[in-house]
Amino acid sequence: MNSQFGEKIRTLREKQHLYCRQVAPLLEMDTAQLSKIEKGIRQRKREQIPIIAGALKANSDELMTLWLADQIYAVVKDEKFANEAMQVAEKNINLKKKKNK
Repeated sequence: MNSQFGEKIRTLREKQHLYCRQVAPLLEMDTAQLSKIEKGIRQRKREQIPIIAGALKANSDELMTLWLADQIYAVVKDEKFANEAMQVAEKNINLKKKKNK
């Protein structure tokens, strides 16, 4: 599975010249778990994203966006009307935002 979130985590870690074995304990996981997240084999819970952002000195909003995009993709990737459904969802989100202003 391709994971934008996982790829970003790996990129951030490598830019800081850190090994999985150095970062994993900061995230309260083992090296194998972190490796699986980076490869998109395993997902983290939403609540853990700020912890990951803090450990890697990353933008939490950007990581949340990539994480959520991966979640949406996992649900709709094989659906015939995925693009249409996402457009409808986007309209609904925009309407809700307008009502909440």
